[in-house]
Amino acid sequence: MAQIKITLTKSPIGRKPNQRKTVVALGLGKMNSSVVTEATPAILGMVNTVSHLVTVEEVN
Repeated sequence: MAQIKITLTKSPIGRKPNQRKTVVALGLGKMNSSVVTEATPAILGMVNTVSHLVTVEEVN
């Protein structure tokens, strides 16, 4: 599978609890923190839930 880089660009403060928990589950803590992970269906669903808070790039 392809790898993706997920970066937290907006704060989860004031968002719904499920969105805050999703950000933590993705491994993102502070603003501008990034993680590189496999693009599995579960991860893509999590990214879709918080798509307004993160940016996603494909990594080669």
